[in-house]
Amino acid sequence: MKKYKKIYLEITNVCNLKCDFCPETKREAKFMSEATFEQILDQIKPFTDYIYLHVKGEPLLHLNLGSFLDISYEKDFKVNITTNGTLIDKVANILIEKPAVRQINFSLHSFDGNQTIISKDQYINSILNFASRAIVESNIIISLRLWNLDEALLTEDQRKRNLDIIHKIEENFKLPYKIQGNLSATKALKIGDRVYLNQDYEFKWPDLKEKEDFNQGSCFGLRHQVAILVNGAVVPCCLDGEGIINLGNIHECNFSDIINGKRAEKIRLGFCNNNVVEELCRKCGYRKRFNK
Repeated sequence: MKKYKKIYLEITNVCNLKCDFCPETKREAKFMSEATFEQILDQIKPFTDYIYLHVKGEPLLHLNLGSFLDISYEKDFKVNITTNGTLIDKVANILIEKPAVRQINFSLHSFDGNQTIISKDQYINSILNFASRAIVESNIIISLRLWNLDEALLTEDQRKRNLDIIHKIEENFKLPYKIQGNLSATKALKIGDRVYLNQDYEFKWPDLKEKEDFNQGSCFGLRHQVAILVNGAVVPCCLDGEGIINLGNIHECNFSDIINGKRAEKIRLGFCNNNVVEELCRKCGYRKRFNK
C-alpha cells in the first residue's frame, strides 16, 4: 500500500481570479517547468498513485497542462484537478482526450467571490456543458462544489444564494427531484453517472494572525496527504498556501528524506495521537471539520 492517498502538486500559484474567500499568495508568481514536474513525479511515485493539481493558483492557466497530463499517464499517475472553471471552454478538448485525468472539481462558489466580465449563466452553462460531454466521451468524475454555506446560520435562507446554480444543474441533468431536498448528511449528492454535487460550509484558510485553537485534534496532513508548492517546498497539506510549515525543498533534498524528517514525523505522530503540534495547524479553520 502506498504511503499517501494523494499528493498535491502546485503547477502554478498564479490565478485569474481574486476570490474574497481565498487569500492571495504573497509568493513569487511562478509556473512549473515540464522538467521539474517530471522530476517530482519520479520522486513521489513510490508514495502515491494519485496527484492533485491544486494548492494556490488556477491549474488550467498552465500552457503545458496537456504535456503534464501526458507525463502523468506515462508514469501511471491518476490526476485530479481543482479549478474555478472559468477557462473550461479553452481546455475542454485537452482534458477529455487525456486518459490520466481521473476527476475534476469545479469550485462553483468562485463566481460569487468575484466581479467578472462573464455572466453567471455563461459561467455555469460552460461547466455543465463540459460535464455532460465528459460523461459521454470520457471516464472523468465531475464534482460540482458549492462550499459557501454559513455554519453559524445554516438555514434554508442561507442556501438561496445557490439556487440559480442548483436550478441549472437540475435542468441540465433533467433530475426528477429537487436537489435541496435530497442532500444527505454528508452534504454530497450523486446527480448523474460520475457527477456529484458537494455543498459544504465556507472555511477560513489557516493564518498565523488568527486566534489559536486548542492543541487537540487531528488532520489528514502527512497521514494521507502532503503537498509540494511550485517552488519545490514540501508542506503537510494543500492549505499551507504560503509554505509556512516548510519541511524541505525537493530541489535540495530527496522527497523521501523530507517526509521522513524529524519535523514531518513529529507532525504526523501528533495527528495520530490527537495532538496538534504546529501553530499554523492550530489556526486552521478547515481542520475543525475533522474534530466534531
